Amino acid sequence: MATAVGNEVWMLENATYSILSPEGFASILWKDAGRAKEASEIMNITAQDLKRLRVIEEIIPEFGGASELTKQPIGEYSKERIKEFLKQYDGRSGDEISQERYDRFRSF
Repeated sequence: MATAVGNEVWMLENATYSILSPEGFASILWKDAGRAKEASEIMNITAQDLKRLRVIEEIIPEFGGASELTKQPIGEYSKERIKEFLKQYDGRSGDEISQERYDRFRSF
């Protein structure tokens, strides 16, 4: 799961983000879906990969995995980060924030 908050993009630590599955990628590239693990490493689709590549700014910790037991701490963590965001972007218009995000992603 990736979430855009203003000009920032956050992602759960165990999530992946891609327009194509590793199996599909491997099938297209090597005609062998069995090479999905190798494909996923090349694709850089994990939260850690995307943070390293500066596609996302924040990895939301799952405190051992997203589950019924961890939804409270994940929610509290997200709530605090949203409060920080609101302070940081206070006084900016939606158009300004949108333009910053547009410019940021055009720079890749």
